[in-house]
Amino acid sequence: MVTIYTDGASRGNPGPGGFGVVLLANGHRKEIAQGYRLTTNNRMELLAVIVGLEALKKRDLEVTIYSDSKYVVESVEKGWVFNWDAKPDFALKKNRDLWKRFLQVYQFQNVRFIWVKGHASNIENNRCDILATQAADGFNLEIDEGYE
Repeated sequence: MVTIYTDGASRGNPGPGGFGVVLLANGHRKEIAQGYRLTTNNRMELLAVIVGLEALKKRDLEVTIYSDSKYVVESVEKGWVFNWDAKPDFALKKNRDLWKRFLQVYQFQNVRFIWVKGHASNIENNRCDILATQAADGFNLEIDEGYE
């Protein structure tokens, strides 16, 4: 069983942004964060989930992802994302580069999402928020190729 907490942030929307991820499994903990010079909050929320899943070295794991992004959680839990690429207007969807990347990594795990209220009492979600905002405010910000 793997638990992944994620959060994304942007200073302005668009603006400098970042994501934070906390992975918990078998008594181990890993934190991942990265900042970008120009992006959106939704892109960072989604990228946090992707990076968390990409960090897993094994397949077919039971993975629970906690996110405060209804954009991400509902897109997956309501099944919307699984039909987007078959629709003729998929090219017009925002963040399609990241959704394609998500679908590639999602298929290798048994994932369930849990939405949590942001900036509330969830300690790990709050830690991800700190990681994301520090990354957004940091130096050496990367270029969000899919956005810029």
